[in-house]
Amino acid sequence: MTRKLLEYSGIGGERLQLRWVSAAEGQEFARSVCELSEVVRGLGPVDRSRFGLHPSVLAQTFGSVRLRWLLGMKRRLTELGNVCNEKIDKRRYEEILGAAALEECHKALILEWLKKGPQSVREVAAGSGLPVYTISRRLGDVEKAGKAAFHSFEGETPRFIRVGAYENFSGPARCRPVGIDICEATLLCQERLMK
Repeated sequence: MTRKLLEYSGIGGERLQLRWVSAAEGQEFARSVCELSEVVRGLGPVDRSRFGLHPSVLAQTFGSVRLRWLLGMKRRLTELGNVCNEKIDKRRYEEILGAAALEECHKALILEWLKKGPQSVREVAAGSGLPVYTISRRLGDVEKAGKAAFHSFEGETPRFIRVGAYENFSGPARCRPVGIDICEATLLCQERLMK
């Protein structure tokens, strides 16, 4: 999962390796460090212009409670079973983990774009490269978590803002969440169109 996210970000999954080496295996540790150093040297410096994701998006994704819970429950879910003694196979677990990581990444990406100030779903989609449908679904999740809120209408287009992001926004003082969610904003849009 981490490699996939690093690849998706533009940093590159090859820059990450995990090796289990005991304290008694000094030569093995040294060999591992030399191998990784050669790989990184061959890749060259990280080209920030290739970043598909801002590093804060990755940090937020990896720090999500959902992913940490799934990672912590791997053994329980795949080997020990739940309270009903049900287990899922490791391939299915990896699918679930991958889907959760992608969703968390999308939510973090939306929040990163909303830092810029009030934006419509289409603006976030254009800036992030994600489909409008994905933005709409994940924006609803982000709103339910209290991290984003409806801001205002621009014409008939609802605009949203990241909750707690106003300090960096130099727009008008009215830029505060008003406590309606994307479903209510959609209904308001429909009402305005019917008039």
